Amino acid sequence: MRYRKLRLQDQLREEISFIIQREIKDPRVGFVTILEVKMSNDLKIAKVYCSVYGEDEDKKKTIEALQRSKGYIKFRLGKRIQLKYMPDLTFLIDNTFEKAARIEEILRKEVYVQED
Repeated sequence: MRYRKLRLQDQLREEISFIIQREIKDPRVGFVTILEVKMSNDLKIAKVYCSVYGEDEDKKKTIEALQRSKGYIKFRLGKRIQLKYMPDLTFLIDNTFEKAARIEEILRKEVYVQED
């Protein structure tokens, strides 16, 4: 069961990325990268972690547009992937890279101050 979940998460990530890039025509959806999909153990809920390029306002608008489009995305996924139950999608912003960059910047400042 575990390997099935991992394979399904990867397949959903690839298919959702393709659908967002090629099939969604909403102008509010900015430059989005699907980083990861995490599914519940019963495979009925999928959290889709996204990275959105732009300011905080752009990120908020993009996530709202994706949430509004999740019915269409689920429909397109149903055409591409044969599952008994298509998982309910929740789009979340993944700020891991921004947090890591901020921590790295703080550490560089600390190292620079100590060298003087």
